[in-house]
Amino acid sequence: MKITQYTEQLEIPEGVTVALNEGIVIVKGKNGELHRELSSKKINISIGKSEVNFSIPVMAKAEKMLLGTFKSHIKNMIEGVQKNYKYSLKICSGHFPMNAAVTNNQVVVKNFIGEKKPRVLSIIKGVTVKVDGEVITVESNDIELAGMTAAAIERLVSRTGFDKRVFQQGIYITEKPR
Repeated sequence: MKITQYTEQLEIPEGVTVALNEGIVIVKGKNGELHRELSSKKINISIGKSEVNFSIPVMAKAEKMLLGTFKSHIKNMIEGVQKNYKYSLKICSGHFPMNAAVTNNQVVVKNFIGEKKPRVLSIIKGVTVKVDGEVITVESNDIELAGMTAAAIERLVSRTGFDKRVFQQGIYITEKPR
């Protein structure tokens, strides 16, 4: 049985503004501004004074799942413009002391398992990376950009074919948001 006119709401906290312009949701807050395209022919998004309203004229399972995805994206955007998302990574090196540094908007890892050539990763715009001893901190108001950068740093020094439990040299994510 199909349900007609299903609606959900998402509250907008004070200090945050949400706007909708031709399928692009714009969220502004004290930490900046985020844009994301959320358009669907079957889901209607409207902005009230203090809430975002989602409605489906005729609900099916696929539309309800897509509505939940849209709601989660906007919720993450609202949280991101209020406080930055933070990932922590730890540098683990055994015999060869590994060094990491941030220079010219790039993460540079030197002396990974004794390699002479440094491994380099470009930092995505909108993300800040800090190295403090053996801890690398990745921060951004966009949860997806922060997560992608942290995963890219972890992959930068990954070794395929080696068991992580035995060969523990590398950079690993130790702390995630939530």
